[in-house]
Amino acid sequence: MKPLALSKVYQLLEPGPVVLLTTAHKGRANVMTMSWHMMVEFEPPLVACVVSAANHSFAGLRAGRECVIAIPARRLAAKVVKVGNSSGRDIDKFEAFGLTPLPASRVAPPLIAECFANLECRVKDTRLVGAYNLFILEVLAAWSDPAQKNPKTIHHRGYGSFAVDGPVIRLKSRMR
Repeated sequence: MKPLALSKVYQLLEPGPVVLLTTAHKGRANVMTMSWHMMVEFEPPLVACVVSAANHSFAGLRAGRECVIAIPARRLAAKVVKVGNSSGRDIDKFEAFGLTPLPASRVAPPLIAECFANLECRVKDTRLVGAYNLFILEVLAAWSDPAQKNPKTIHHRGYGSFAVDGPVIRLKSRMR
């Protein structure tokens, strides 16, 4: 073993797939790219996520207390990166990157038509927002696009590097 720079640790533990987070604030929808999230409960489904106070979406999430987590497949990777490299303060990202907002059933922020799954969420807990920008979200409704068969997700590896989901393996487990 040899020492590893602490600045590289996040590349080893980067959680799940890169997702798009939509918010609505002052009558305007926004979308940001996010990869710092994790499941924290099965039922009801709870998701923890970090949204930096420097991000335009932070104000929308904090004020509106609602969002959509939209999960893109590999084919959207270039758009996902462009969304992440721009600010909703400056542009309408839906229009700029050809993303189609769809009305959600339980929250104000829109679903994204091009994504294979969308999770409508409300903010459940903000106790760690001040210290860590960490929101706990409760999933209220979930949608999937049956036309997108076996979508492959993308996973951020740091510094512009991404991995794509690989083969699925099945192993005996207590959970089904």
